[in-house]
Amino acid sequence: MTAQTAPKPAPAPQTPPLPQTKPQSLGLSAVRLQKLSDAFKRDIDKGTIPGVTMMVARRGQIGWFEALGRQNPAAAAPMALNSIFRIFSMTKPIVSVGIMMLLEEGYLLLNDPVAKYIPEFSGQKVGVENNGKLDLVPLTRPITVQDLLRHTSGITYDHTGNSLVQQLYQQTRLRSRKISNAEHAATVASLPLMCQPGAEWNYSRSTDILGRIIEVVSGKTLSAFLTERILAPLQMAETGFHTGPENTSRLVEPFAADPWSGEKVQLFNMLEQPVMESGGGGLVSTSMDYARFCQMLLNGGTLDGNRIIGRKTLQLMASDHLGPKVKAESPLLPPGHGFGLGFAVRTQQGMAPFAGSVGQFFWSGMAGTFFWIDPQEELFSVFMSQGPGQREYFRTLFRNLVYAAVE
Repeated sequence: MTAQTAPKPAPAPQTPPLPQTKPQSLGLSAVRLQKLSDAFKRDIDKGTIPGVTMMVARRGQIGWFEALGRQNPAAAAPMALNSIFRIFSMTKPIVSVGIMMLLEEGYLLLNDPVAKYIPEFSGQKVGVENNGKLDLVPLTRPITVQDLLRHTSGITYDHTGNSLVQQLYQQTRLRSRKISNAEHAATVASLPLMCQPGAEWNYSRSTDILGRIIEVVSGKTLSAFLTERILAPLQMAETGFHTGPENTSRLVEPFAADPWSGEKVQLFNMLEQPVMESGGGGLVSTSMDYARFCQMLLNGGTLDGNRIIGRKTLQLMASDHLGPKVKAESPLLPPGHGFGLGFAVRTQQGMAPFAGSVGQFFWSGMAGTFFWIDPQEELFSVFMSQGPGQREYFRTLFRNLVYAAVE
């Protein structure tokens, strides 16, 4: 008898790369893209950030993709093109596309009240501050699915301010990764709103609530729905709410303390499977995985023959849904920008302190990840880092230098 050998484990799924070519053939200046690289090398040398990955793609092909610095400031391993990042709020556009897929199949309408899917939202009130106390007043209209998508629901985040409503948020378990999406939604529904639905743009846990609606409507967990309907068709094999121990050597980590403020930096463990599958900020991913999502968006909803979402539906998502009547005073929305259904949208050529095109749409993640889609220039860019305190600085620097290279 011959000794039986143990079966080899199946190879981990690989994300297929997008086509790549020389930048000049895409109307991108290689000399100017090198200046982009040099600028980030200077910041890495100064100790502003351990490492980054940067990608610029145009006309369906990648013209520039590089990894700089170290993957982890406490280790020697260099940053790699396939390093794994916490993408935090870059989860939101993926979940927003998921909700709109259900709309395209007739399962919901944008003007449906949220309470239709999560009954706990039927009893909400608005918290109005009055001499240091909170008066609870009735809603003038219900929160709708559209409000959740464009952050006009009146829901908030506990870390974006310290109002009386936000202080109530801070006293709950909403930040816990050990509660279910259903428990999270019920907790949010039990708290007063910051304002009347539709009155103001407040960046918030609204997309987490959309994730729960996906679960209610589809009958599946959020991760199962996203994998089946978006991630697998796009071959985003390395995107999920956690990653396996076999990928330990590829995880990107921040400095232990912020290099500018000295404050301690603590991000979630990417190897730990959470109970809470946060539609607002729970995914981990790679540059190439997210690039496939971006190319699908730039293509008008398709990639490699797979249509994820309809062209006109995506056009609706990438249009401004705030207009002049919605109060939008937030550093997250630069001048000359509005917000659509899951993305910020550039509405004016000027106003903002960086170059771009009217109609481009984008979003970013709290730990330093960032992407944008520019249909006018047939261009998208993906930037990945894990430096929470430097995120605004690097977003603007990256934008400036990418657009300087467009010919």
